[in-house]
Amino acid sequence: MTTKASTGLRNHMLATGSLKAALDGGFLELYGCPEISIPATADAALDPVVHKLLARIYSDGTSAGLTLSTTAADGFIEKLDSQTWTGTVIESGTVRFFRFVGASDAGGLSITLPRLQGTVARAGADLNITSVDLAVGAPQAVNFFSIALPAF
Repeated sequence: MTTKASTGLRNHMLATGSLKAALDGGFLELYGCPEISIPATADAALDPVVHKLLARIYSDGTSAGLTLSTTAADGFIEKLDSQTWTGTVIESGTVRFFRFVGASDAGGLSITLPRLQGTVARAGADLNITSVDLAVGAPQAVNFFSIALPAF
């Protein structure tokens, strides 16, 4: 699976501003669900019965939004080096996908909200983490995060 940008994020980048401007201040949310239930697009609504929010990642571990680097290189932008992206697992489960969303995104169907969605695994995914099996109450870190735009 490749990282999927929502219609809102694509439109923002085409006419309004940067990917950084659209996502800064937002959160990285880690979801569990059956693999077949990963949403087909970043525009799709999340069903809380099927798509379990396992952890929300903050820049300070508890409440502050995330920030991307002030510079991009070779078509990539990464997390801001000075931030420690962490959160506490709120429900046990196996992470299947992530969404990088704005602070006010409630997960409903939207073609206007900026979102980035991708797969999560130990290796070979859009976001690789040490273990995809999360236990409630445990800390969860995202030590490396980068977004690439393809060559046109």
